[in-house]
Amino acid sequence: MSSRPDFDAVLFDLDGVLTATAALHAAAWKQTFDELVTEPFDAERDYVAYVDGKPREDGVRDFLAARGVAVAESEVRSIGDRKQALVERALRDGGVEAFPGSVRWVEQLRRAGVRTAVVSSSANARAVLSSAGIDDLFDDVVDGSDVRRLGLRGKPAPDGFLEAAARLKVRPGRAMVVEDAIAGVAAGRAGGFGLVIGVARAAAPAELLSSGADMVVGDLAEMVR
Repeated sequence: MSSRPDFDAVLFDLDGVLTATAALHAAAWKQTFDELVTEPFDAERDYVAYVDGKPREDGVRDFLAARGVAVAESEVRSIGDRKQALVERALRDGGVEAFPGSVRWVEQLRRAGVRTAVVSSSANARAVLSSAGIDDLFDDVVDGSDVRRLGLRGKPAPDGFLEAAARLKVRPGRAMVVEDAIAGVAAGRAGGFGLVIGVARAAAPAELLSSGADMVVGDLAEMVR
C-alpha cells in the first residue's frame, strides 16, 4: 500500500480525484452562467476559483458575487438546478471514466484493510461512481444530498469529511483526505485529519500546499507501492 500505512481510512473527493468529470461540470457551469453575465465564465480559471469542490448553491453565490451580479436567494437554487439538469443530461449521454492510477491505489488500500469513502458536494456522486464502475470500492458516500439533508456546511468547512469519518468509525487523526480542489484541501486541514493529499490537476501545487495540503501529487498512481 502507500508509504503511509498508519491510517485506518482514506476519504476521497470525487471529481478530479477519482473520476474525470471536472470538464463535464465546468461545461455545465459555463452554459448556465454565460446567460447571466457579460464577462463569460472561464471554464478553467473561474471553475477553480469559485465553484470547484463547493455545493452548487455556494458556487452560484460566489461566482455571481465576483461578477457583481445580485440575484434573489430563490433564484440561486433555480440557477443551481439548471446546472444540475445539464450534468444529468451529460451523464446519460456518455460514460464516466475513472483515473487508472486512482483505482489502483484504492484497490491497494482495500487489500490492506484500509476503509475508504467518497465525500463530494455533487448530488450525482453515486451515479458517477456507478457509471465509472467503481462504486463497490467504497464503504460509504457522503454527497450533496447528504449535505443538504443533514444541514452540513459545504467545503471549505470540514463537515462532509467529518461525517464520513464518523460513519466509518474512524477518528479524523487516523484518516487521510485526498482532494484536488483548494476548498477541499482547506476542509481537510480544518477537520484535523492526519494527512491531506492534494492532487494537482486543475489547481497548481503551490495553491494546494498553501491551502493546507501536506503533500501534492500529480496522479494517485504515485501513491501505489
